[in-house]
Formats: sequence, C-alpha cells, structure tokens
Amino acid sequence: MNREEKHEIVQALSEQIKEYGNFYITDTADLTVAKINTIRRKFFDNGISIQVAKNSLIRKAMIAAGVDAPELEGVLKGSSTILFSTVANAPAKLIKELRKTGDKPVLKGAYIDTAVFVGDKQLDALASLKSKEELVGDIIGLLQSPAKNVLSALQSGGTTIAGLVKTLQERG
Repeated sequence: MNREEKHEIVQALSEQIKEYGNFYITDTADLTVAKINTIRRKFFDNGISIQVAKNSLIRKAMIAAGVDAPELEGVLKGSSTILFSTVANAPAKLIKELRKTGDKPVLKGAYIDTAVFVGDKQLDALASLKSKEELVGDIIGLLQSPAKNVLSALQSGGTTIAGLVKTLQERG
C-alpha cells in the first residue's frame, strides 16, 4: 500500500468518524471467512458500517477527525475492525447478539458523542444506553403525562359532582 492509498483510507475513515459521531473498535481476528461474511451481513442489515483497517491508519483518522481520546489509542493493537453507526447503542446490541454464538467480536473500545468506553466489560453499559429517538420518546411521554392526569381528573370529577347533585336533589 503506497502513501496515497493510505492517505485516502485515513481521509475516508476521518469523514466517517465526523459523519456518524459514534464508532466502535472491535477485534474479529481468527474468524473464518464464512463467519466474517455473516457478521458483515448482520451489521449491514442493521445500518452499521464495518471496515477493517490498520491501527496506525485508524489512529491518524481519529486525529484528523478531531477525536481527543488517548484511551482509545491504547486499544489499537492487533487486528482492529471499526464500526460506524448513527444509533449509539446499535453496535453494542448486535455484538451482544453475535456473542451468543461465539466469543467474537470482542469490544476493544467505543467513542460515543465524546464519551470513551474502553474494554469488553463496557459492552453491557453500551447496550443499555438509550438512543436519541428513545430519549425523545421518553421526554414526550413525560410531558404528556401531567396533561393526561389533569384531563382524566376533570372527566372523572364531573361524574362525581353530577352524582352528588342528583343525590341531593332526590333527598330534597
């Protein structure tokens, strides 16, 4: 690979880092071609971009994209696969699903909206993160809840008052 090809790869990776804002670095070494193709297909079906690159090129792309994460530079050893997704927790959920059938891919590290997660032990925390859409839905639900409570109280209160008036009228 000559210098121009490396520069193109670094540029493409840094553009993806900027575009997606979230990326995971995993280890998929020692997997068969059939297993890697299955993994690639599952990631593609879930809207996750996957790319294998040299650690030095990933490091240069992170610097070019303005990612300040020295912790992630420490995990760039051995074979590295980088995953890009607009949904922060989607790769973690898919990795957990894939790990039910084998021990790979192994999470080396992740960069989620300026937060850095290092090590495979962080997989559960990443999978439990809420996506932007889930957070917006929760906020809308919380905002609608008080209005619904007021409306239901007014509706149920109206029948109670009408019942009291009717009872007092019958006594009268």
